[in-house]
Amino acid sequence: MIYLGYHFKVIPRQPGTEILIAELAEAGFESFVETEEGVTAYIQKEDWKEDIFHDVRVLRSDEFEINYSSEVIDQVNWNEEWERNFDPIEVSDTCVVRAPFHREYSLPYEIVIEPKMSFGTGHHETTHMMLEYLLESDLEGKTVLDMGCGTAVLAILAEMRGADAIDAIDIDEWCVENSEENVARNACKNLQVFLGDSRLLKQKNKYDIIIANINRNILLNDMPVYTYSLKKEGILLLSGFYLEDLSLITETCNKLQMQYVDNKVRNNWIAAKFVN
Repeated sequence: MIYLGYHFKVIPRQPGTEILIAELAEAGFESFVETEEGVTAYIQKEDWKEDIFHDVRVLRSDEFEINYSSEVIDQVNWNEEWERNFDPIEVSDTCVVRAPFHREYSLPYEIVIEPKMSFGTGHHETTHMMLEYLLESDLEGKTVLDMGCGTAVLAILAEMRGADAIDAIDIDEWCVENSEENVARNACKNLQVFLGDSRLLKQKNKYDIIIANINRNILLNDMPVYTYSLKKEGILLLSGFYLEDLSLITETCNKLQMQYVDNKVRNNWIAAKFVN
């Protein structure tokens, strides 16, 4: 499988990068890695077309200066690239996220992830903070939803922490396939992965804890479904947005009878906890 990688330099970086990612996703791009200058976006070569950027309006906006270059990425070469750059991540001195080729660790929780082109190795600030929240939470016997699961790293930790039943959902077929591989790799027994979006939730049972590490606009749009799917006194853990968005996220949650508890900040990214 051959991918095209587009390297975007965005000025100002925010909110330009966030808008760009949202519009590129609509155009068919599958995976994104935020960089110091903007974002690198990936699309399968067979899905590329000459007018791929026709509906990416932010590229023509006077509010942002956006330049890009592109390259062809063979799947084998991509795997070699992330293997060279994927270092193990330790969280709170109790959890490590590593690849299969890394050495074993003597920590209570050791998650083995082969991310391929999926999001969620623990390197990104949002994933790291959500791992911290899960390590702080009582998950024994709980039902958990990981919405926008990426590699399923959060769902896997939830099972390791004692959750009885975990559903992991992602809209990206590649992420679902990758998640299923990682679920098997970590010998999870109580974790199911589904392809879809928030529309699946009305078909599911209610959860004790919902994890949603996506982006601000999707969180705001899907918040009513999340709150509907929470059990009484359930916990909602949200991330994928910036410090300046916290007030809007909190206001939306309050309107749905969700109460703000606290938040974590990491390089201007936010993870926040709410209860109903």
